[in-house]
Amino acid sequence: MSQMPDTETIKSFNQQIAEEFRANEGKVGGQFQNSDILLLTTTGAKSGQPRLSPLAYLRIDGKLIIIGSFAGADVNPAWVHNLRANPAAHIEVGTDAFDVTARELPPAERDEIFPKVTAAAPGFAEYQAKTSRIIPLFELQRI
Repeated sequence: MSQMPDTETIKSFNQQIAEEFRANEGKVGGQFQNSDILLLTTTGAKSGQPRLSPLAYLRIDGKLIIIGSFAGADVNPAWVHNLRANPAAHIEVGTDAFDVTARELPPAERDEIFPKVTAAAPGFAEYQAKTSRIIPLFELQRI
């Protein structure tokens, strides 16, 4: 199993991506080059503090979908835990920013949509193959 980066490393990386995103009207380079990226701000389940996560997203069947892949790690990313505790969140997409409610897709719907996710972004199939957990999908619905 690969070693997970520590929380401070992740926070620093996320902050750098967010600054680049905001400076370039929602576009970033590096590993996110040519990806559709949004900035998700959740409320920390334990801390109650805002938590920022840059995430790839897809539009599938008219739904804005985010994927809890964590690059195939054996644990969910922290934002999944935060959304399960408090589904109210805020996102930034391009130059637009608005509040959303996150809805975790139930198993049958997730199983129907996941092949469409992997068809659009094959890397997510690789991530699912690396872990025994089911990678969760969330729909973000504008409030």
